[in-house]
Amino acid sequence: MDETIQAAAARLVRRLKEGNHTLTLAESCTGGLLASTLTDIAGASSWFKKSWVTYANEAKVNELGVDPEELASKGAVSAQVAIMMAKGALKRAEANFAISVTGIAGPTNEGSKKPVGTVYVGIASHTGWANAIRTQIGGTRAENKAGFVYFALLTAMQCWDDAMRRRKQDEQDLLDAAAEALRIEEEREAERVRRDQEAREQAPWQDEAWSEESEGEEIGLEVEWTDGEE
Repeated sequence: MDETIQAAAARLVRRLKEGNHTLTLAESCTGGLLASTLTDIAGASSWFKKSWVTYANEAKVNELGVDPEELASKGAVSAQVAIMMAKGALKRAEANFAISVTGIAGPTNEGSKKPVGTVYVGIASHTGWANAIRTQIGGTRAENKAGFVYFALLTAMQCWDDAMRRRKQDEQDLLDAAAEALRIEEEREAERVRRDQEAREQAPWQDEAWSEESEGEEIGLEVEWTDGEE
């Protein structure tokens, strides 16, 4: 296996381990080469769930739940099918992430309108997001399959990093929104206090307030005692 591909696989696995995540795969044109590449790494049983090689369209429908109408309309080598393959594997394996690969390795395109070397890689996450990315490479059948695996690894890391950035940005946005809401509430409270103070200072009864030190009429009653006779 090419050292560049091995290094990419190791970087992806490091991300999985750091997050304590699990992975599942759904392959077509690569015929299990992606699964073999990843499971060549020792300790794969801690993060690798299972994989499917759904080479035939019927297998994609029966094993992964790909919509047969979408399959017929868009073709097996399409973004829609790549995403459905990834989502199907994700659900069936109960994993955190799924990678799918569907393409044309060659040497011919077997009647497809898409050129040899075309591949779509699908990525799906248990958090709900999914994406598919396309590329086209040139080479022999074996070279294309190896290139598809390398592209799948790079795509997975790109989608992973993008998702992590979005997650961090979403978290920061929530923190910023909470801080702004607190600032507004503090400003409103300060304004209420200011208005209350002004109202107290301007109230007319403030100038007529009585105190024990005030000079003025004494408060009391004069009482005249009698012996009870009128």
